[in-house]
Amino acid sequence: MLDRKSPVPMYYQIEKYIKNLIENKNLQPGDLIPSERELTDQFHVSRMTVRQAIMDLVNMGILVRHKGKGTFVSGSGKVEKPLHGFSGFTEDMIRRGMKPDSRMLEFNKMVPPGKIARHLSLQKGEDVYTIKRTRTADGIPMAVETTFIPVSLVPELTEEAANHSLYDYIEKEAGLVIDHAEQSLEASLVSAEEASLLDVPHGSPVLLIERLTYLAGGRPVELTKSLYRADRYKFLIHLPRK
Repeated sequence: MLDRKSPVPMYYQIEKYIKNLIENKNLQPGDLIPSERELTDQFHVSRMTVRQAIMDLVNMGILVRHKGKGTFVSGSGKVEKPLHGFSGFTEDMIRRGMKPDSRMLEFNKMVPPGKIARHLSLQKGEDVYTIKRTRTADGIPMAVETTFIPVSLVPELTEEAANHSLYDYIEKEAGLVIDHAEQSLEASLVSAEEASLLDVPHGSPVLLIERLTYLAGGRPVELTKSLYRADRYKFLIHLPRK
């Protein structure tokens, strides 16, 4: 039962209750937790209080929500990605023993807007591939990526090839050498369309990553905007003291 005289907020006490169920093995990874209505009736609190507790646990990676199905105990917590060095999504997931996959949402050639053309050092009228994909790991949506690549650098790129590892294709098939990237990270909220693709509630927090990748010699080869689920991903950075 909750301690209503405690200065500890009700939602935090409910969080602790659910955590204890998981730690004591009363709830196992993959188990469906009680519904908001059941928890509301059990603790005699508002649904908003229960919802805040659940969303906090979702954002910590302890729980995961599946639209239309309910809220489940997370199977593996958040995927941790170091921020020193860089690698592609496919490489990251394989390294963690997970099965990466993609669902192609868009693949076409276009003359990009001026900002994208400037980032990629393109001549006026030069085409790029626009590649938009939902990236999954073990069947769970993890990110939505939109990528722009100059057609002149990989003129034979196909939709089928683009639906796998682009870095593999660029290096192994096109014979180019990827050297480094510049990347920014900030918080954002998903739109209704993005929420549907990521299987999260509308307005959920996400990690917005923008990366500009360069070949050896300094030619930009890729501009990518990625929305990563904040309940499934966290980024780590090593900070040496100078």
